[in-house]
Amino acid sequence: MSQKYNDTPQNKNRFTITAALPYTNGPIHIGHLAGVYVPADIYARYLRLKGKDVAFICGSDEHGVAIPMKAKKEGVSPQEIIDKYHGIIKKSFEDFGISFDNYSRTSAKIHHKTASDFFKKMYEEGKFIEEVTEQLYDEEAQQFLADRFVTGTCPKCGHDSAYGDQCENCGSSLNATDLINPRSTITGSVPILKETKHWFLPLDKYDGFLREWIIKGHKSDWKPNVYGQVKSWIDEGLKPRAVTRDLDWGIPVPVKGGEGKVLYVWFDAPIGYISSTKEWAEREGKDWEPYWKDSRLIHFIGKDNIVFHCIIFPSMLQAHGDYILPENVPANEFLNLEGNKLSTSKNWAVWLHEYLEDFPEKQDALRYTLTANAPETKDNDFTWKDFQSRNNNELVAIFGNFINRVVVLTHKYYNGEIPKPATFSEIDKQTLSELKKYPRILSASMEKYRFREASQELMNLARLGNKYLADEEPWKVIKQDEERVKTVMYIALQIASALAVLSEPFLPFTSEKLKDILAFNTLDKAPLWNDIAEENILLPAAHTINKAELLFTKIEDGEIQKQLDKLEATKKENKAANEANTPKTEPQKETITYDDFVKLDIRTGTILEAEKMPKADKLLVLKVDTGIDTRTIVSGIAKDFKAQDIVGKRVTVLVNLAPRKLRGVMSEGMILMTENNDGKIVFINPDEDQVGNGKLIS
Repeated sequence: MSQKYNDTPQNKNRFTITAALPYTNGPIHIGHLAGVYVPADIYARYLRLKGKDVAFICGSDEHGVAIPMKAKKEGVSPQEIIDKYHGIIKKSFEDFGISFDNYSRTSAKIHHKTASDFFKKMYEEGKFIEEVTEQLYDEEAQQFLADRFVTGTCPKCGHDSAYGDQCENCGSSLNATDLINPRSTITGSVPILKETKHWFLPLDKYDGFLREWIIKGHKSDWKPNVYGQVKSWIDEGLKPRAVTRDLDWGIPVPVKGGEGKVLYVWFDAPIGYISSTKEWAEREGKDWEPYWKDSRLIHFIGKDNIVFHCIIFPSMLQAHGDYILPENVPANEFLNLEGNKLSTSKNWAVWLHEYLEDFPEKQDALRYTLTANAPETKDNDFTWKDFQSRNNNELVAIFGNFINRVVVLTHKYYNGEIPKPATFSEIDKQTLSELKKYPRILSASMEKYRFREASQELMNLARLGNKYLADEEPWKVIKQDEERVKTVMYIALQIASALAVLSEPFLPFTSEKLKDILAFNTLDKAPLWNDIAEENILLPAAHTINKAELLFTKIEDGEIQKQLDKLEATKKENKAANEANTPKTEPQKETITYDDFVKLDIRTGTILEAEKMPKADKLLVLKVDTGIDTRTIVSGIAKDFKAQDIVGKRVTVLVNLAPRKLRGVMSEGMILMTENNDGKIVFINPDEDQVGNGKLIS
């Protein structure tokens, strides 16, 4: 490339808009919509209305460890999982009106080839580091453990259920080998470290490029929440990141030595944008390359994907050398639900496919609420009461009320024919002047990705129409001055026409319905976005409109209560599940005296030898150094521990227990044990290294 980095396309009117590929391990919920898909759709629709050349691209992310984990949980194959959820997600997006130009899937042949070719080009040009490293390995399952197949204690915040790639408590990005006390989620066993070969993208080599391109180049135009997170990552110091994994689900590593390995999902998934564009272009008879080599590239994502789209994928694109870099990555923060964090695993969510069943033909009510309350710079909260209020008090009472009054009065006074205006008063001229400002006002907000702000400006246009009608009172004036009413209704209809056009990015179903009411299809030239600011006539006199129909209907308290009851039931189910999974604490035993306690001689010791007792499944015969002697103790722990694994183990021993013969072996004491939260037997032992054998416990 002749440039230091390639993010300055010649064609400023061509846009490639990508929306984060959803995982096919579950359906879409309102958090996904608010964070990614509604803002992306608003922007793509807006650009099309402005006459731009747009490719709006997405698809299902069907690789990665989350898929086989889900498959294992449901007792089906990974292919069944991806087919099931790809179908649900794709249909939900279509029914909700997300206007993708192409919705693909990463299991498609075109994606496998595109991702493989991408990897091979970088491999052949020496862009990867090849290293043999130690990775966690589950001996019982006989497989290396991908990040999400490992849990343990976070080394940064101490959370005891962190995953091998990220701690969901503190948000830190981790490697599985960073975890304290790691456990395999497959078998529950403690994994070992085993050598394996992988390829790494040396992100540290792209430090200078990223600082120049983002830290300097996008300081003023990227959202602060995005820029701040990226800067923090870069300042902390970038390290090589593995691009392959020991896994049998994904795209096979297409080079010698890659047998039994796949491309890591974060490497293959963003390449899905390119393969989906290829698929779309092939279907439409277009050339895909300009959309990735001479286009303005915008990624819409949630904040949990910032590092992948702002550091890793750009570094991949820079290393590859053939593609444009993103112009912007307007990531949103998280949306909570009724004051609590959305959780797929806990079913604390509003699922899109269920919403569409419970609220038929109310897609725009949800779109509007999620936009008006979008988590653009900080986490926000969705509540069903706010949803009801937004619908009833804004969509119905302001937007819908204005349109209904205009259309009903036009039919009442003129049989649906737009009247020819008489003389314009100062109020009329001022109102038309205000109307013409709205395309610019909305554009100014949307081009800065302030869709929440833009949605409220759209509602202000409806307010302008309502105020104009309320002030001019045509229903009263008609009795004294019919000519004046013709002018008032003509202007009100121009505002209605503008709303039909400008509402489309936010309320596409409403826009379509309103265009039908206003009979746009019978106009010689239906108004476009720019016409509203430039033309004096949007709907001409003598044009006939159709009869009124309600754009929005009120949502009753009972409908909202039904949703709140559903969430309350989920809360109760989660509480019951937590209680069921919480180990029962044994009640206190009968009270003893201090003299009873001091009779117990409990000492620290070390297991010197261990062997399975013949013909006994549960018993191990142990030789234990108690500090006062070496003695034999028979312990019923053979189902939980292998003999060879506990030699050298520090233990706590009741040494003055009366000897007892078990299966012909005299046992002279008892090893003290307890259960952890998972019900697994564990040793009671001292946590200080300096405690020697034979120390009394008192």
